[in-house]
Amino acid sequence: MDKVLVVQKMQDYIEEHLAERVTLCDLANAVRYSPFYCARMFKEMTGLTAADYIRKLKLSHSALRLRDEKCRIIDLAYDLGYDSVDGYQRAFLHEFGCNPREYAKSPIPLSLFTPYGVKFRTLWKEKVVMENVSSVFIQVIDKPERKVIMKRGVKANEYWSYCQEVGCDVWGILTSMKSLCGEPVCLWLPEKYRKAGTSEYVQGIEVATDYSGSIPDGFEIITLPAAKYLMFQGEPFKEEYYCEAIETLQLSESRYDPSIIGYEWDDTNPRIQLEPRGERGYIEMKAVRPL
Repeated sequence: MDKVLVVQKMQDYIEEHLAERVTLCDLANAVRYSPFYCARMFKEMTGLTAADYIRKLKLSHSALRLRDEKCRIIDLAYDLGYDSVDGYQRAFLHEFGCNPREYAKSPIPLSLFTPYGVKFRTLWKEKVVMENVSSVFIQVIDKPERKVIMKRGVKANEYWSYCQEVGCDVWGILTSMKSLCGEPVCLWLPEKYRKAGTSEYVQGIEVATDYSGSIPDGFEIITLPAAKYLMFQGEPFKEEYYCEAIETLQLSESRYDPSIIGYEWDDTNPRIQLEPRGERGYIEMKAVRPL
């Protein structure tokens, strides 16, 4: 079996059994290789030992639970497999630089661990033709006036160039923050929202206009007006075909004429991209105004 697929299978196993105590032997049994070979492959492909990968992922999940749920520290510690509350608190402090009790009372932006699948590293370079063109569903939605906490790039006009300029850790920070729409967003900014020498494409979160919380270092905040959007949503897809899912939807979007439903494109508002997640289909939103 290809090394990338072996490590991806281990990553998938970890995600599926995260609530359990996952050992290197469990991973070895899942892929039918020796623990020694699995340990070496995993470190080579992810840059982390399996134990460190699991620890970072569990601590990041626990941070989201502390942010969103009223859970006891002791319960969280034992759920994660720690033998004591002190052990969990030390691990949390070492990972994020703050005490979990303090964080639960007043959540701040954290650099959460994002478990990027190794199989996606080269997919964007490969050109795959999809045999069946998926359907694209369209609906009109209203976006309220809101603020966006975002980090600018330099010349980026899409995800991969943005990651090369800014780094992929931005997503982990954004995920740790509560968003008005429930998740981070990627934006293509119109000229009026850009600064000289900065990128068209940015990543951020939408927050209420009265937001008064923390803004991470290197981020800034802008205000966007209320606007109508056409939301384009593709069919669910296999995760390894996410590049093709994006291209298929963007082609449909470029061909769509909003005048048939009484609108025209509104280029004064950002185009919006949500995280490509296979189980729901790829989603983009493009602003419109009545004719």
